[in-house]
Amino acid sequence: MMEGYLLVITTTDSKEVAVKISKGAVEKGLAACVQIIDRIHSVYKWQGKVEESEEFLLFLKTKSEAYSQLEALVKRMHNYSVPEIIAIPIVKGYKDYLAWIDEVINIL
Repeated sequence: MMEGYLLVITTTDSKEVAVKISKGAVEKGLAACVQIIDRIHSVYKWQGKVEESEEFLLFLKTKSEAYSQLEALVKRMHNYSVPEIIAIPIVKGYKDYLAWIDEVINIL
């Protein structure tokens, strides 16, 4: 198992917010790379009702020591009152790609 690498996931209903979060995370060195997947269909329960919406899915690649700063950035830039922000450990990966993540993540 590789220690210290994360795939952080969030969603938003706005492409502008998705791009703003992505650029902010990469520019601040909190994510090495972000992929934005356009228009996923989400079904969820919110305030007691089943809701459906079209959203943008973001995959942010980072290191575990950058997570708290990345979470704060996503919350600050997000348009949802309770955004999805979850982290999945990367248990294996191509060593050169992981080394690149090490190079570009800048924890303050």
